Amino acid sequence: QVQVAESGGGLVQAGGSLRLSCAASGNIFLIGAMGWYRQAPGKQRELVATITRSGSSNYADSVKGRFTISRDDTKNTMHLQMNNLKLEDTGVYYCNAVINLLPYWGQGTQVTVSS
Repeated sequence: QVQVAESGGGLVQAGGSLRLSCAASGNIFLIGAMGWYRQAPGKQRELVATITRSGSSNYADSVKGRFTISRDDTKNTMHLQMNNLKLEDTGVYYCNAVINLLPYWGQGTQVTVSS
């Protein structure tokens, strides 16, 4: 059974930083592309950042220059360093990973940015 789980969310003031982590576990042979998505209250889930197996990354325009995605395939983990957080970054952040050619989602971690 393969699972992915997020951690690192919390409450932070605007301008602050948080580091999210995603850990994959179970019977893993191959992890392909990974990514972070978020869903704000009353809005659809949106892409935040993705990273390929080779390390190529892609960011939503709204987070470019503030967020950095990374992965460590030796530990089956992925991270999202979020700096200069804004009120509009508030939402539930989800990890997505293609593992053994199948997509998996985590349960999400809440990020709340306050003024």
